[in-house]
Parts: sequence; structure tokens; C-alpha cells
Amino acid sequence: MERASATAERLGCPKRMVFGPCGGVRDDERCELAQHRCVFLGRPLVRWPGPPVAPAPAPLGGPHSAAGRFVLADLSVPPFDPASLRRVVGVLEPVSDGLLVGEHANRPDLPPTMVAAEVLDAGGRLWTTLACRDRNRVVLEQELAGLAALGIEGVLCVTGDGRGPGVRPGATQVFDLDGTRLAALAAQAGLRVAVPESPEAPPVGLRPARVAEKQRAGAQLCVLNHVSTPARVAEFVAAARTAGATLAFVAGVAVYTDEPSARVLQRFPGLRLDGAVVERVLAAPDPRAAGIAAAVTEARELLAIPGVVGVNLSGMGSARGEDDGARIKAAVAEQLREDG
Repeated sequence: MERASATAERLGCPKRMVFGPCGGVRDDERCELAQHRCVFLGRPLVRWPGPPVAPAPAPLGGPHSAAGRFVLADLSVPPFDPASLRRVVGVLEPVSDGLLVGEHANRPDLPPTMVAAEVLDAGGRLWTTLACRDRNRVVLEQELAGLAALGIEGVLCVTGDGRGPGVRPGATQVFDLDGTRLAALAAQAGLRVAVPESPEAPPVGLRPARVAEKQRAGAQLCVLNHVSTPARVAEFVAAARTAGATLAFVAGVAVYTDEPSARVLQRFPGLRLDGAVVERVLAAPDPRAAGIAAAVTEARELLAIPGVVGVNLSGMGSARGEDDGARIKAAVAEQLREDG
């Protein structure tokens, strides 16, 4: 019965999700990829059928993690550019506990296993984002096997944003699986599994319980998208605990130092920034210093929340290129490191 109900729930979802909704539901409750209301809204949460796939959460590694200050940094580099990737790893690796490689809806890149091999060879501790948008189940299983063989730190299993308008027109968007089912496959492959959640995307009330269901599917860590205030993160983590989630949380920290790097974060559905802080940073005599200080302050407040074991330094950081963005994130990470 649960399995039949789950199949019915996904009807009308352009991402073919079983365990929805995704984090891209718009504020007016519209689907990210269509004009209709998200088909998961107004219906009961879809439960993970059967027993939990994975055991208790695995501990995080890295020089800060023992003190409860796991620092994960987005590895933002141009596509198809191993030289840039190595430069950015060289900047971020010494001051972070892990590097998170994202998957961008607006630009294809090298296969995840190839990127992982480059990062590992450059000395980075890698978390790889694996999305369902451009890969069928067979290719996802191949990538999981390859990532497990390489020995990466973990994999962030996401359904994936819809591809940006005008990006590779004529290419299909696969969505054979959603992030929850991918998490189960990743756990079965022996990988450390992270999943995302968007605490302030509709339906806000169901999202804490979604974390518990993702944990049942195999998740050991939840990486939160940007939330308007640390207080909202505290409320969300407490609600997830009440719903039965026992995994650890890594909270997103918005890193921006100029108008483009701030506004890009404000454009994504499901993400929230503190508008007053953004405007204060952009109006400061030295927006670079103000942006770094704002990120450090947010990170410290998030790390003080019970259940939050780390932060993810997320965003471009700077509109002056990926190398400068890496230096911005490294400056934030260094200040957090000094706290220890």
C-alpha cells in the first residue's frame, strides 16, 4: 500500500519524484519547472517503506570536527578546468575539513568521478554532489561505484535543480530517481551519505519529517540550504528531532562580498538570506571585509545550535572569479579555525 501510494504521489511531478517535494517549490507554491501547484502540497508526507537502509550516523573527519566545528567549503571552479580546480583546492584544503563539489543546472562539467580523482590527487577531502537530472539509474549506480572505489569522504544525494533556460536545448532531463532513492543506493554502495533540505521552502511544516524519512533511506548527514536567520535553523533542527531524525546537520553560510555574489543566492527558490544583512554588507565602505565578517558571525551562531555539527561555506564569494571567491571562503574558514 505504501509503495502504491508513493507512485500515485509523483503523478504530475516533472522531476518524477516519489519522495517529494523538492527544495525548489516557489513561495507561491508553484512547481519549479511548471506553472501548476506542486503536486506534493496538501497531501500526506510520503514515508520510506520498510526498515532503515543504513545504521547510525558516521562521524565526520577533519581537523575541526572533533571540536564540533566541521567546516565544509563549496568548491566553485569553471567547468572543464582541472588547473583551476587544483588552484582552488590549494587555497581551501588547508583551512577546511572538506570540499563540496556542486552540480550546476546552468553548465555541464566533467563527470563526478573524474572531478573527484582530480580533487583527491590535489590533496582535498571531498564530498561530491550527485544529481539525478542528467543521469539515468544505471549511470548513477556507475558513479556511486566509482566514487566508493576512489574513497571520497561522502556523497550529497540530490534530485537536482531543473536545467536553466537555454542550457543545452533539446537535451532531456532524466530524473529516473529522486534524491531520497539515490541516498538509499549510495548507502548500499558503502558511501557516507548526505542529503539536502530547504527549511523555508513550502511546505515548511512537512520538511522536518522529510529529514527523518531521508535518514530511514540511508542519510547520515543533512546539509541545510540557506535560511533567513540562525533562529530558524534552530527551530528546524528541533522539529526534525521531534520527527525522529537523529542525524547531524551542517548549516549553510552565505558567503558574498559584492552585488553579484549576493544576488545570485537570492534568486534560487527555497533559499533565504537575511535581507538586512545583505544590504548592510553591500553598503559598507569595505564590502569585502563586511561580507567576511557577516559570514563568520553567521557561522558562529549556527555552530552554537544543538545538533548542528558544522557549516557549509556556500556561494560565489566574489564576482571577481573563482580564485578570489576561494580566497574569501578561506578567510572565513581561517577565522573559524582560530575559534578552536
